[in-house]
Amino acid sequence: MPITRVHTASGAILTQNGEMLQILTRLRSMARTEGAVLLIGETGVGKELLAEYVHQESARAARPLIKVGLASLPRELLESELFGHEKGAYTHAIAQKKGLFELSDHGSIFLDDIDDFPFELQAKLLRALEAHEILRVGGTTPIRVNTRLISATKVDLKALVERRAFRADLYYRINVMPVPIPPLRERSDDIPILAEYLLRQYAPEREISISDRARETLSRYPWPGNIRELRNVVQRIALFAEGKIDVPELPPEIFSTPATPGDAAALSQQCQACQKDRELSLDEVLACVERHLLEDALAKAGGNQSQAARSLRMSLSTLRDKLRKHSLLPGT
Repeated sequence: MPITRVHTASGAILTQNGEMLQILTRLRSMARTEGAVLLIGETGVGKELLAEYVHQESARAARPLIKVGLASLPRELLESELFGHEKGAYTHAIAQKKGLFELSDHGSIFLDDIDDFPFELQAKLLRALEAHEILRVGGTTPIRVNTRLISATKVDLKALVERRAFRADLYYRINVMPVPIPPLRERSDDIPILAEYLLRQYAPEREISISDRARETLSRYPWPGNIRELRNVVQRIALFAEGKIDVPELPPEIFSTPATPGDAAALSQQCQACQKDRELSLDEVLACVERHLLEDALAKAGGNQSQAARSLRMSLSTLRDKLRKHSLLPGT
């Protein structure tokens, strides 16, 4: 199948995978509407690039796309960042400040990791989306905004709604056009073309290629950190690569072995209660297994999260997302 390449503001989307091609077609159609788009996928699958693609294919392309990483913003600053504040609204508010919703007026706003949006502010976000108006912190006059929402989540928002950790009315407002994005391991045919593209990005002055054996090895690896992990691996390879990259030049984690039968037996004993519970759904059984794997990896690593992530063949950010999901991260 021929390679499809789509350029966005900060990079390029490359694929020859049938499912990804269908997703790009759907996103192009969605972009021409005004409905909210929700991108659903694991950390590192490229949701930000897809958000850029939706914006540039829309009628708002000439206006700003404001990108907000909610997981990286301190909660105490989030309200002011999104909605702005008036002078004197709080101690350090020495001047009036426009929020990101105002700055994206007649454009789009991308809220990444919307599953991390504080519950206490969700009503204010819902009003901005439904009434098209915001109120700055310390303000008394509503401000009209015309902003198209694109959001992304790495977890099942419906499960958060059921646990009352996410407002149901906000969920239905942002879930107008949900788009699940497959992880890289489910589109292994894209791995070699992405690796070669990234090699050209990191070593543009050198002629470097990847051998067939190395391509097969890269394609067999499950890439728990998805495209972000692939990018990091290729960047390391590119530092010292000359000519053709073969299997010995690949980093050691690509050859990590799966769990031994002894490990599997221990895990089976740990989870035998949930496996025998006929009232549990498949998702609940899998969640039980995942939790025990995380606990076991942390215990063996003496609490060292980086070491635990390496043993589970996943990126540190993915490990922390899963620890947070199972309330295993300190402070959650």
